[in-house]
Amino acid sequence: MFLRERSRDRHKSLSKESSRSEKSVTINAPPEGPLLGNQSVRGEEVQDDNWGETTTAVTGTSEHSLSQEDIVCISKDLDDSVGLDCKHYLNVALSVILGLVVLLTPLAFLILPHLLWPDRLRACGTACEGLFISVAFKLLILLLAVWALFFRPPRAGLPRIFIFQALLATLVLLFVLSYWLFYGVRILDSQDEDYQGIVQYAVSLVDALLFIHYLAVVLLELRQLQPFFSLCVTRSTDGATQHYNLGQLSIQRAAVVILENYYKDFPVHNPAILTASKSRTTKHLAGLKVYNVDGPGGNNGAAGIAQSQSRAMIAAAARRRDSSHNELYYEEAEHERRVRKRRARLVVAVEEAFTHIHRMQEAEQKKASVDVMDPREAAQAIFPSMARALQKYLRTTRQQHLHSMESIQQHLAFCITNNMTPKAFLESYLTTGPTLQYGKDRWLARHWTLVSEASVTSGLKDGTIFLLKCIDFNLVVTTKKIPYIQLAEEFIDPKSHKFVLRLQSETSV
Repeated sequence: MFLRERSRDRHKSLSKESSRSEKSVTINAPPEGPLLGNQSVRGEEVQDDNWGETTTAVTGTSEHSLSQEDIVCISKDLDDSVGLDCKHYLNVALSVILGLVVLLTPLAFLILPHLLWPDRLRACGTACEGLFISVAFKLLILLLAVWALFFRPPRAGLPRIFIFQALLATLVLLFVLSYWLFYGVRILDSQDEDYQGIVQYAVSLVDALLFIHYLAVVLLELRQLQPFFSLCVTRSTDGATQHYNLGQLSIQRAAVVILENYYKDFPVHNPAILTASKSRTTKHLAGLKVYNVDGPGGNNGAAGIAQSQSRAMIAAAARRRDSSHNELYYEEAEHERRVRKRRARLVVAVEEAFTHIHRMQEAEQKKASVDVMDPREAAQAIFPSMARALQKYLRTTRQQHLHSMESIQQHLAFCITNNMTPKAFLESYLTTGPTLQYGKDRWLARHWTLVSEASVTSGLKDGTIFLLKCIDFNLVVTTKKIPYIQLAEEFIDPKSHKFVLRLQSETSV
């Protein structure tokens, strides 16, 4: 009877799949706007964990709510962002003021004599007028060069000032003040009549500023290009390791480079995988039971009972230590079997879902009577058929917290729009990608703390060790100096590449 009911259920499921495979969905060209609209990102965090079992095609608006923890996190992020913005705006304001002083100083040197003593100035000849063109083009080049080098969006907020930038700003300020002092003493006080000499003085200032900008390019950009150190970066939780070759940088700037590469090179941090070993140990200890054969009124008392229980636990753990590796082996084998099984189910479900989608050409759209959908509607229509298999696979591989229903539908609509294959759609879920592949709310590491025994403004040295700490893990960085390589040349005479074939009567040649 049981077999008959099972075969009947199997027949019904097969008939449903066959009827489902006969349906088709046709999509047209994607709209100009976003595929899924600008929906709230916070809504992904409060989604139902069983979205694969209760998923339906989403066609209306959704409601989102915030918990008290979310409000606290938002307020903390706002406070941190306000402090960083104030510091950033202050640096930008000081840089703009210094830049305006530098660019307006040569123009002031040329204009002030015409405003203060215009009648006593000598006529400017052809050579003097040619210097005007030189000053104009040099100032334009200096303006573009300063904008390209200094006025770039900041990559990170450093805990200390950048030594070379502060040194260059101080040098420029002292340099401009020195020129103003000389100009005030030798030209303004005496009301010099040689206007061509004044123009040449302004030209010399612009030339010196161009040389200072060249010095800034060397110190800020070229000095760090040649690698001198090899940095080994290890994540403290799972031991993921990467190696980077860097030049002569300070510790804080090296930390910025490491974090920039961390988000693209390291796989995303998954705390759920790390808790597997802890749960296994807890399960083994929970399986141990200790019985008191003497009863509650034993001679040793409560202290003796506790001591006997601890000794029994240690002895039982020692006896089970020999067989624990077998349990670990079979548990991992069973987990791999389940992953392969659910991966196969997911691949089949996605391929069946993609077979329902057909792209129509513009000429055929006018003749066909089939309902046409945009990529978003097509994604929402076929998503329920694969949602359950996808959720089970993500739960088995412990990736369910990395992907929300909204992000999966958005990725599905993206694949449909660009005519991608089912394998291309599944690649984001079958393999763990880098951190930047996921949303910012999944990074779990937005604010970092640099811990170093040496000053963070000091340069890297052989054996330097520092830590980059976030909420859930640390990045341990060790520095090794790249060894000096000595190459020697060895000459090989071309005449030495000659051989003689010696034949013997015993050989078969």
